[in-house]
Amino acid sequence: MGLYNNSLRSKGYLFIRNGANITFLILFAAATIFPIYFMVISSFGDPVEAGAMSYSILPSKISFESYKFFFNFSPHTWDWLLNSFIVAACITVSNVFFATLAGYAFAKMKFKGKNILFAILLGSMMIPVQVTQVPLYILIVNIFELQNTYTALIMPSIVTVYNIFLVKQFMSSIPVEIIESAKIEGCSQPKIFWYIIMPLSKTIMAVLAILTFMAAWNDFFWPFLVTNTMDMQTIQVGLKNFRFANTTYFAPMMAGATISAVPMFILFFSLQKYFLEGVTVGAVKG
Repeated sequence: MGLYNNSLRSKGYLFIRNGANITFLILFAAATIFPIYFMVISSFGDPVEAGAMSYSILPSKISFESYKFFFNFSPHTWDWLLNSFIVAACITVSNVFFATLAGYAFAKMKFKGKNILFAILLGSMMIPVQVTQVPLYILIVNIFELQNTYTALIMPSIVTVYNIFLVKQFMSSIPVEIIESAKIEGCSQPKIFWYIIMPLSKTIMAVLAILTFMAAWNDFFWPFLVTNTMDMQTIQVGLKNFRFANTTYFAPMMAGATISAVPMFILFFSLQKYFLEGVTVGAVKG
């Protein structure tokens, strides 16, 4: 079945229809890309124009002084980038590992209380994140006294229910016959998971890695709560130091934002193949 009604063969109608679709897609793409374009263009501005924002679409001049200003602004600038990388990498690895294990258990293993436990996990997804921040802060800072440590930054996000749910739904589509055949051949559960499930789950693992890394790298609120020194801040929290009561170093801030976006682009384009496969899973049958 075609996407459009093929009974309408008028060239004029097809021209108008395709032109409208192309125009809409171009406008949508432009609106999506424009914030990134504005960030990059603004980063080439002059850092001495503190507090002055240039709203021109095309840059009046290209200067890398704001990038130099960004790295010379604080002795902890490189620490912000390193902290973000450590925190985002640890959270990504832990989420992929634990969510894959939990998703496999909920999808393919039989144990008492599985459905009840999974229902409780799904129910916890309905609780807004903002509601859990205060008790989590009291637990991490006041009880365990982990403020200003990597543990405080990483532990609350070591695995999320959403990722477990995502993996469970993906692994439910893997035929049970494959696992049963492996059991008949004498394969143990760890070997089944490592040699059969893991290779079949590369797509969902890549999707988890991209989404989790982006969320951890861009997180501002929780690192802002649990860090109180500049050497432990992440890049997203560190960028707020360019804003003062009466002025803002806008161009250096945009330079820092541009630099902070580079790792996400690298990760996305390196895993783009698996990510697109994950998006199209189930879209084509037969």
